[in-house]
Amino acid sequence: MSNNKVFGAHEWADKTANCINGCKHDCKYCYSKSMAIRFKRKTSKSWENEEVRKIQLSKKFKKHSGSYMYPSSHDIHPDNLDSNIQFLNNLLVSGNQVLIVTKPHLECITEICKKFGKEKKQILFRFTIGSADSKVLEFWEPGAPDFEERLKCLKFAFDNGFETSISCEPMLDNKISKVIDKVLPLTTDAIWLGKANFLLGRLKMNGNKDKKSIKKAVELNEWQSDDNMIELYNKYKNNSKIKWKESIKKVVGLDLPTEKGLDI
Repeated sequence: MSNNKVFGAHEWADKTANCINGCKHDCKYCYSKSMAIRFKRKTSKSWENEEVRKIQLSKKFKKHSGSYMYPSSHDIHPDNLDSNIQFLNNLLVSGNQVLIVTKPHLECITEICKKFGKEKKQILFRFTIGSADSKVLEFWEPGAPDFEERLKCLKFAFDNGFETSISCEPMLDNKISKVIDKVLPLTTDAIWLGKANFLLGRLKMNGNKDKKSIKKAVELNEWQSDDNMIELYNKYKNNSKIKWKESIKKVVGLDLPTEKGLDI
């Protein structure tokens, strides 16, 4: 076991997998977009133009002892659903455990549940819902579904016997309790809370330098102060389904894991 502290995707899974470059959802705060721009794989304008990595669609995966997070640098939506299902099949056919992380579209979740019903014990859904206000979601995640559709996806997966969890990272307003109240009865695993990391820097890298975006980012950073994160932690610390990302663990004094993929 390493003594290095674990953060990001590796808090949830020890391996990540992807089959597409770019993302139509085009979230303003996107880490993957900022990295693609930084290393000149994409520009702020071309990020929305997705490129399916066809070589990945024919990749064979061995059975892995840990778990895969999929996807970690793009998302699943109706226009790329066929490619995502093909890639998911490649992961699941050899018995791998897969954490499917997505801002979910009902059409996609319906089809994935139908296609992989026999593999449901290998799948844990983690739906990203950073606010219960669809206008807030639309501002920060302009290409992604509204709150009502994401909630319908959660209910559909839950009702069809799939394991479900929620990512509120980043939390996009100071009313995250509204999300928790709505999703808790439909969550079999956990609800993860996390701050917006390096928000201003990522906004600027991603080409979102307009006054409105910067103003909202400053407001969000101010709300995610240490005092407010401690207050949030104290409110939910005794709820066994609430878990804390590294950005909050550091503030409230929780130990950071040193092993990838523990999902704790």
